[in-house]
Amino acid sequence: MCLAIPGRLEARYEAHGSLMGKVDFNGIRRDVHLSCVPHARVGDFVIVHVGFAISVVDAAEAARTLKLLDALGELDGDGVPEEDESRGGESSAVP
Repeated sequence: MCLAIPGRLEARYEAHGSLMGKVDFNGIRRDVHLSCVPHARVGDFVIVHVGFAISVVDAAEAARTLKLLDALGELDGDGVPEEDESRGGESSAVP
């Protein structure tokens, strides 16, 4: 299953002509494309799917989404998406 998961935008930068961001997923940091949400600011929560931030949400919505994913068993004990063994250990939710 492919999921989109909220993370906190820690930094914005440009790389190879693309707007990028460093996003924190409960201690796991990933580089993501911000082209779909160029208005996102450092400190915002963004929903990320396959390496692209697809929307900006408030902190309360991010918390509700993480709680739901945890209840569905999609997060490990650290609040990070479970690894998908069928994809060679890559997470299906975090790029």
